[in-house]
Amino acid sequence: MSKFPLRPHPHLYQINTYAWLEQLSAKLGRAIHLSDVPDSEWDAIALLGVDIVWLMGVWQRSPISREKDVEAAPQRAAAYSEVLPGWTTADIIGSPYSVLQYEPDPRIGTWSDVDFARDKLHQRKMSLCLDFVGNHTALDHPWVREHPEYYVQGSEQNFQNDPSGFYKADTNKGTVYVALGKDPYFPPWDDVAQLNHFSPEMRAAQLAGIKRIAAHCDGVRCDMAMLQLNGIFERIWRPLIGDTKAPEKEFWTEARSLVPDLMLLAEAYWGTEDRLIELGFNFVYDKGLYDSVRDGNLGDVHWRLSQPESRQSHLARLLENHDEPRFAAVFDDNRFRAAAAFMGTLPGMRFYEQGEELGIKLHTPIELRRVAEQPVDPVRKEFFAKLLAATKEDVFHTGDWTMVAVTPDNDATAGNLFVYQWRSEKAWILIVVNLSAAPAQGFVRLDGSISPARDYDFADRLDDVKYVRKGAEIAKEGLFVRRDAYQAHLFDVTPL
Repeated sequence: MSKFPLRPHPHLYQINTYAWLEQLSAKLGRAIHLSDVPDSEWDAIALLGVDIVWLMGVWQRSPISREKDVEAAPQRAAAYSEVLPGWTTADIIGSPYSVLQYEPDPRIGTWSDVDFARDKLHQRKMSLCLDFVGNHTALDHPWVREHPEYYVQGSEQNFQNDPSGFYKADTNKGTVYVALGKDPYFPPWDDVAQLNHFSPEMRAAQLAGIKRIAAHCDGVRCDMAMLQLNGIFERIWRPLIGDTKAPEKEFWTEARSLVPDLMLLAEAYWGTEDRLIELGFNFVYDKGLYDSVRDGNLGDVHWRLSQPESRQSHLARLLENHDEPRFAAVFDDNRFRAAAAFMGTLPGMRFYEQGEELGIKLHTPIELRRVAEQPVDPVRKEFFAKLLAATKEDVFHTGDWTMVAVTPDNDATAGNLFVYQWRSEKAWILIVVNLSAAPAQGFVRLDGSISPARDYDFADRLDDVKYVRKGAEIAKEGLFVRRDAYQAHLFDVTPL
């Protein structure tokens, strides 16, 4: 089936699929698979202005991973009890990133169920995104037994010297010591086996896998995508792969050629974003911007927004996901408006996790099958309703985005304001955000956009307030704005 066309600057909505289906099953009193999800659920997502639904965690999970999570449960008991009082080990299902094989988990459904969900989304002008975990597999993945040569291996001596870094596996070719997957800045993940990305046979098998996934969805979110870059893989694993030569092409170049219409979203860190965009990724995580907004590093925020729009349109702007704390837990009631309005109106992908728009505060451990019902924050729910109603409009997707200069008034606070606009033939939106902890003010320079002979209506979509300003005054001095700490304007600008 052809991919659903994706509009520019799309909204992505991440759903923890297993927990969502468990929640729906409890609500409706029967077991719900993907093909049983009521139309009302898909309709509610569409009403948010979502373009892409990422159904996270649909693949079969590893029994070994689950065993390790059960063993670790006493250390995680407090976190589990916070989101699921009275939990038992039956609620532990293992990590969705320790993939046993790329087949839908029976609890989720079958391939037909996945296709059914995709069709439901297409009917509502939304796309389906699934996971691709390319760097590693589960320890009990069939490849470990049947094709141990697909993996980075050590010797028995390596295993004895560092048992936390290797997995002793009995395979069709005898006992091997498979390296555990890892991010070089942290200890190895104890439930996954490291693939050898310099193995032509493994690459061919992996490319066949991604092509198969692509037949059932419109996009894939690629876990730790930078670990498959030749240079990074070589830096981490050269001591164990000997003189094996690096492939002439990057894996992602081959993947893009194989599935040219598939939306590729990279989880990426360490300054690898531009390289992955160059190799064909549509979008990459903008974790750096999230960190700077969270930490109040406004100089870095200004620098990031000074980058060309052509680059910014490939960045995924996020305030939470399954690896980060909940937005509502990090940004308190004083701070959340500015951060949400800012991230939700920038160019690029606008990335939301289910429950973010309701002010849910408790993070869901991905190895749990369900969580208890959590309270909705009515203030945040109302705010997000206004924000999402505005940003699903065409001007935020097909309009032109530009930064707008701000000059100081009588103090040095103008630099704490971030001002930009979206314009099309039919609409003009002006966004003013104060990301600092104190009031900020300045004159917004709308040179060339204002007629001195007209008055202008500035209708704030977030506060439901209108301001009328004279064009002659704006043309001469600029539009004076003042925002309290962590507040924002989202103006519909209309000439009167």
